[in-house]
Amino acid sequence: MTTIAVLGAGKIGEALLSVLKRGPNDLVFTERHSERRAEVTRRHGVPAVSVAEAAAVADVLVVAVKPQDIDPLLAELVEVIKQGTLVVSLCAGLPTTLYERQLPQGTPVIRVMPNTPMIVGQAMSVLSTGSHATEEHVRLVEQLLGAVGKVLQVPEAQQDAVTALSGSGPAYFFYLVEAMIDAGILLGLPRAVATELIIQSAVGAAAMLNDTGEHPVTLREAVTSPAGTTIMAIRELENHGVRAALLAAIEAARDRARDLGREHEA
Repeated sequence: MTTIAVLGAGKIGEALLSVLKRGPNDLVFTERHSERRAEVTRRHGVPAVSVAEAAAVADVLVVAVKPQDIDPLLAELVEVIKQGTLVVSLCAGLPTTLYERQLPQGTPVIRVMPNTPMIVGQAMSVLSTGSHATEEHVRLVEQLLGAVGKVLQVPEAQQDAVTALSGSGPAYFFYLVEAMIDAGILLGLPRAVATELIIQSAVGAAAMLNDTGEHPVTLREAVTSPAGTTIMAIRELENHGVRAALLAAIEAARDRARDLGREHEA
């Protein structure tokens, strides 16, 4: 049986706990804020412990704190982590070399970029290995994260792009849905009606992309009749540079992920 400690019980950390508690693994978690500790334990029945206690028992340490909180956490971990403990980082922008540099020599590290659909079991989690992680470590992490969605492996050099595309990606969809609901209200629909129309359209469109395997251009063209309503809308999106804005936005997110890593360079 594997003992897993989740360090940090924010949205991603709690989502992971909510799924892992159904499996055969022993679980503990850490959280700085006492009210949050009590809330997570009440919801999921998982005990809260100190970082030292977590490191003493864990085979896998899942680091789910904010990137700006990593330095004090690693300073604490270096004194207490067991030899051979697998460290799984869910922190945006932070390279495996940061952990390898600050933790005992030989510590296996796997970097993962998940996203918030983990909360509903539909995450996209992308992993990269550090210098000391083995195929056995990869299989373990794939098994753990496979319980909350899909898992891919990429070279670590691609992780900042992954962060920008899928890590932040759900926010772009929420932003678009919000704007479309507002458009429905502008056109005279009640908010509840506009919300239901757009959410179901989004769910249906995602299912078509996933289930048919068709290219999004093909699916869009199937809705776009000559001189019809859809092509008029597409023309306005192009006139307003929506495609270019998305490219620029995702590039900016990638750059910020890079900055987060550079802030922790030696």
